[in-house]
Amino acid sequence: MFLRDYGNSEVGGFGITSADDLLLVKDIQLIKQQCTTVTVKFDDVAVADFFDDQVEQGRKPEQFARIWIHTHPGNSADPSGVDEETFIRSFGSADWAVMFILARAGTTYSRMRFNIGPGGESEIPVQVDCTTHFPASNQLGWEQEYLEQVTVSDDYFFQQPEGAMFDDDPYGLHSYFEEEDDENFWQENEFGNSYEQSRITGFIDNHSNPK
Repeated sequence: MFLRDYGNSEVGGFGITSADDLLLVKDIQLIKQQCTTVTVKFDDVAVADFFDDQVEQGRKPEQFARIWIHTHPGNSADPSGVDEETFIRSFGSADWAVMFILARAGTTYSRMRFNIGPGGESEIPVQVDCTTHFPASNQLGWEQEYLEQVTVSDDYFFQQPEGAMFDDDPYGLHSYFEEEDDENFWQENEFGNSYEQSRITGFIDNHSNPK
């Protein structure tokens, strides 16, 4: 709620979960991004660095790259056409993903999509679990993170090529999820020394320069 109310733009991030409950969000990680009142675009290099850091901490992709969280500065949490397009383009290659939206009025929207087997999607309920351990409020730290990561633009089409309605992949994830198609990838690497030779390193190298 702090991030939602701090400015007048959308703000986006990833939900961080524990390994034993992939739908229990314990933290929200902001990525360097450009935002308007209706759009968010992550910096490609920042996304690669985020993935690199999370893997080094021993987390698997389903713990940090499946739950897309963003805010709406208005009262409606219903996904916009841009939201729907982003969910398809940036998360459509993942085996599953969640789009969660928190609006200014406190309304929420959450939908899970499965891209394995026959596929499917369904809205899912949202609640705050006060029975789990969580750190104390740190508004100064949250403000610092916001100021470091979020750049607000007044130009709605700031990230769009001329003549294009939607960015092909505003969250810079499609290429990464394509790398996950090899089901043995994570088992072979086990987040150990061979990580440097893994194809995720190729993902980071390929995103060494912003678009």
